[in-house]
Amino acid sequence: MGPALLLLAALTAAGLVDLRAAAALALVQAAGVALLARNRRREQAAAATPPTETAATVPQDFLERLPDPVILLNGAREIVAVNRIARDVLGVGLLGRDLALSLRHPDVLAAVETVLSGLPSVTEEITLPVPMPRTFTLHAGELPPSADPRGPRIALVLRDETRAKRAEQSRADFVANATHELRSPLSALIGFIETLRGPASDDALARERFLGVMQAEARRMARLVEDLMSLSRVEINEHVPPRERIEVDEVLAAVVDTLAVRAAQRGMTIRLDAPNDLPEVVGDRDQLTQVFHNLIDNAVKYARPDTTILVTVLAMQRLPATQAAGVSVAVTDEGDGIESIHIPRLTERFYRADEGRSRRMGGTGLGLAIVKHIVNRHRGRLSIESKVGVGSTFTVFLPSASTPRSGGEGLPQSR
Repeated sequence: MGPALLLLAALTAAGLVDLRAAAALALVQAAGVALLARNRRREQAAAATPPTETAATVPQDFLERLPDPVILLNGAREIVAVNRIARDVLGVGLLGRDLALSLRHPDVLAAVETVLSGLPSVTEEITLPVPMPRTFTLHAGELPPSADPRGPRIALVLRDETRAKRAEQSRADFVANATHELRSPLSALIGFIETLRGPASDDALARERFLGVMQAEARRMARLVEDLMSLSRVEINEHVPPRERIEVDEVLAAVVDTLAVRAAQRGMTIRLDAPNDLPEVVGDRDQLTQVFHNLIDNAVKYARPDTTILVTVLAMQRLPATQAAGVSVAVTDEGDGIESIHIPRLTERFYRADEGRSRRMGGTGLGLAIVKHIVNRHRGRLSIESKVGVGSTFTVFLPSASTPRSGGEGLPQSR
């Protein structure tokens, strides 16, 4: 019995407090004591019980449904959780590691340190260089405090702006290139039209000759615009690797059948040499068709008449400069060859080793640039070898579909 109850009993015995009032006061005090005891027991139980699994677990299902790469870090800058997009695009997958071991970018690490120092959020644009340069808007923000000191404290969200940036650059390049390359044929067309309307208006022979030249120039402009648009489309999506499984020999067989008639007109034959057990590659069928069509068509145009174009396909355990298995496709011609000084620049847009001959053949100077960017998108490699007076070999290396790849890995690029 507590001191308060003893005092109440003494006052009641002395007749100073009514018996019923004393009973009521005793009941109220007993209820208060019981309530305080229960609250104390709850506090002690809460202090002794560790955080439940539900409170400490990162909502992984929620992260997996987000369209952008997301990385959660604790206060020690260790990776607590990532979603699938972050694993695929950034190659960040191992939990418990310091962020610097998985994403080595000074701006990202600086943003994390800024948030840890007390700033609620940081937003800036960054460029990640490998395997293909990609531009992201980085959002680094502080999360609500957690009872678990190892729980998530910082959220990194990277929004991919590469397509928008490439589209903007592509439009600028298109305007600049079209303005430069279309100037000459447009000037020629204007000159011929003025001549036909003036001194040659009654000259039937001159009219026929000029109309033929005008038609050739107009077709050249059409090819140029088509190639520029094709190059722009490839460059915009170059950072996004394809997903389809492709049988390279089937694509090559279709291309060889398409170009066989044109080769026969020059007395040439195209021989496809491919084994039956080739692995599949991960690729875009239409783009690979364009690559092989450009390479074989160049051989038909520039090799000597009455020669053979050899298309050799091989399965490789290790592609050059990488540990990955893959497939190589080599297109070998018997042409005049290319001087070594020109080879490093052949894949630049509008670069021609023999400009006059290229224009006579109807070339736009964009074919090998398109090939390079498509091969880059496939995380492959283009190799060019040539010997003057003997011929040239253009080889495309593509990783096989069975080769495990992540967003942080790729094959080195070469011209």
